[in-house]
Amino acid sequence: MIYLDNAATSYPKPEPVYRRVDEVLRHVGGNPGRGSHRMALSAGRVIFEVRESIARLLNIKDSGRVAFTKNATESINLALKGLLKSGDHVVTTAIEHNAVVNTIKALEKKGIKATMVGMGENGTIEPKEIDDAVGKNTRLVCITHASNVLGTILPVGDVGAICHRKGVPLMVDVAQTVGAVPIDVETMNIDILAGTGHKALFGPQGTGFLYIREGIDIPPLIDGGTGEVGESMDIPERLESGTINTPGIGGLGAGVEFLMKEGVIRVREYEENLIGRIIDELNGIKSISIIGTLDASKRVSLVSFNIADRDPGEIGYILDNEFGIMTRSGLHCAPSAHRAAGTYPGGSVRVSPGYFNSVSDIEEFIGVVRKIARRV
Repeated sequence: MIYLDNAATSYPKPEPVYRRVDEVLRHVGGNPGRGSHRMALSAGRVIFEVRESIARLLNIKDSGRVAFTKNATESINLALKGLLKSGDHVVTTAIEHNAVVNTIKALEKKGIKATMVGMGENGTIEPKEIDDAVGKNTRLVCITHASNVLGTILPVGDVGAICHRKGVPLMVDVAQTVGAVPIDVETMNIDILAGTGHKALFGPQGTGFLYIREGIDIPPLIDGGTGEVGESMDIPERLESGTINTPGIGGLGAGVEFLMKEGVIRVREYEENLIGRIIDELNGIKSISIIGTLDASKRVSLVSFNIADRDPGEIGYILDNEFGIMTRSGLHCAPSAHRAAGTYPGGSVRVSPGYFNSVSDIEEFIGVVRKIARRV
């Protein structure tokens, strides 16, 4: 078995992640913020320590501005639905995940206006187009850091400088980049950041987070039980109604600590080497078309491709069932990006190696794709 679907969720996890989830379940056990006994206090410390780890990773000055969610989609909904009101204008892009696209579509029915900046060459976005799209009523610019279809890393720092100059908050979906490439919310002028724990941070599924810069107020999407009452609650607890996933967040913390010990740059260099091999080899097969840039240094560790007129779902099925290689086929929850890339409605095959894949995994994958391509 070769697992090459790390853009969906990373596998395997580092051993400390498995151990930490088990440890929290067995020996912590209590509800954070729901009591003063020792187990509740221990659970509270688990949550606090992971907030601190995420803050260190992203250069967030105050870890109290990090709220935990169950995934990046919940974080995106919290921010967009909490911030945008009827009459507001939002600028976004044509290559966003459905978590952004569908949320904005729902908000358009309630009176917000949206401008979608088109995709440029090799799957990137031109900062000038975003600059031109920002108007007097623009309340927010919301972009992905890297498309989960194209893999292209967008110039968030340049967009952040534009937003900072114009006084418009910048929100970034970092689901594909957090842990995979360096991120600094201060130097990149990121005001709101929506992240997930189960991809390049090596955490369990069901873990996500939302960073909100001081001075930006976002009301809760869900009202419910916490130790405080209504509007007296502060961020982050105000956005974390109900019992949160303490074992999962503990595991996420172990993943973040593993990542920082290894070094984001070291992980990035390793994965860039793997993806470069894939691009070089697939680009040499005549029947294969690669979506997005051929420069591995400008993309995260994923490549979407098609083989002639073969159905991507069929290719994915063959890779898995005949050769034990797991990829992902279809529209990848991002039909807008596939429309922009010209691969809608069929989509593509997406291969996404991770830090625990080997060069031999990649060589075997390439050899199998060559065999499949010869069947055309």
